[in-house]
Amino acid sequence: MVKRGLGSKLFGSSGVRGLVNVGLTPILAAKIGLAVVTFSKAKRVLVARDTRVSGLMLQEALVSGLLAGGANVNCLGVMPTPVLAYLTEKLKADVGVMITASHNPPQYNGIKIFGKDSQAYGDGSQNEVERMIENESFRRGDWRNIGKALNIDESHLYVEMMRKRAKLHKKWHVIVDSGCGATYNLAPVIFEALGCKATSINSQPDGFFPARSPEPNIESLKPLAKIVLELDADLGIGYDGDGDRAAFIDAEGNFVDFDRVLAAYAAYVVKKSGGGIVVVNVESSMRIEKMVKTHGGKVVRTRVGDVYVAEDIKRHNAVFGGEPCGAWIHPEFHYCPDGILSSVMLLKALEDENKSLSEFIAETPQYQVLRESITCKKEVKHKVMKKVEEGLRAVFPAYKKCSTVDGVRLVLRNGWILVRASGTEPRIRITVESESLKAAREIMKKGAALVKKLVGEMKR
Repeated sequence: MVKRGLGSKLFGSSGVRGLVNVGLTPILAAKIGLAVVTFSKAKRVLVARDTRVSGLMLQEALVSGLLAGGANVNCLGVMPTPVLAYLTEKLKADVGVMITASHNPPQYNGIKIFGKDSQAYGDGSQNEVERMIENESFRRGDWRNIGKALNIDESHLYVEMMRKRAKLHKKWHVIVDSGCGATYNLAPVIFEALGCKATSINSQPDGFFPARSPEPNIESLKPLAKIVLELDADLGIGYDGDGDRAAFIDAEGNFVDFDRVLAAYAAYVVKKSGGGIVVVNVESSMRIEKMVKTHGGKVVRTRVGDVYVAEDIKRHNAVFGGEPCGAWIHPEFHYCPDGILSSVMLLKALEDENKSLSEFIAETPQYQVLRESITCKKEVKHKVMKKVEEGLRAVFPAYKKCSTVDGVRLVLRNGWILVRASGTEPRIRITVESESLKAAREIMKKGAALVKKLVGEMKR
């Protein structure tokens, strides 16, 4: 049986995630493989991994479990997560399994499961798989029916899809920063195939991520910003470790705020579609409503985690969805966040609007967003969250609205605050937005003080 802390879960909002050989071991990976086959009754499974040094070790263990359950396995090797998701549907596999910890540091790894429709397993399916692991209620194949494993490379199908359905007409000069992650090969290949001039940096696959953090943000992409300016490029693109996120640098070398570009692109999609629903999580900026409603659209807010965004996109037949971390979902292609696809579709939007990236986001309001995370042990963070709602109501007695879709979100006179437990890390995250930096800082100061107080009480 997999031993975990009281009240904790094996699966989070992005599958299983943990420190290698501590929380995530080869033994656990094999059990996950067996449980996935038992639950799904899969006959064919695709498996891919990012560049992490532990990837091959965990892949071999996972594949052993899948084979023991009687499934045939196609190993795709190092591949971005969205490509694995797309190929799972395209090749008519029953399940796709990605070995990745996405944007987390190199000592972490994870396992994320996708269904035959390219959508990640939701809570219901993950809970069933977890229950089978806890009870070790696996279905093992007879020795004559053990599955077979085969290495294949079908990435050309993804490249062909992009060439046919995402045509560009301008010869863009883009600087592609793969951060030594899974997009190191496919991203520049695709941009070149679409007629762009692609200059690659940090394109050597290296699971220690020596060039920069696998999380693309304003700090980690400073070298990229400098190169964009020096080479007079149209824009820079930074991907995370597994390629489901993208961050952008404009032609002036400025990091493009995640919320602003998400709002601008969401408004573009709604305008082009003649209306429609956009799905974002509870952390997203209020500027998204302002931009989307301008073009007759509607915004639906859901829990943090791309699986929940994907579920609501499908439920509401939405035209687009995303999170303010660079994870965008384009349902006309597939249901997994896709950094490479998002980059190309953004370039297409800039062509359609005849604008530079800085001009494209210029119409979005410049609200102030602050984010802070407070370390809190996994086994107590949900106990802390049980006290947060009452505490926030007391700290902000004049609040206008309270939502508990995911964590606690209070709408205030001059902005809003969200406090929620991370689904992947031992942290409690606080997000604040206001029209002024002074007000945002004051809201954050009060909210952070409350959370730190509650975390401190749990340590006694």
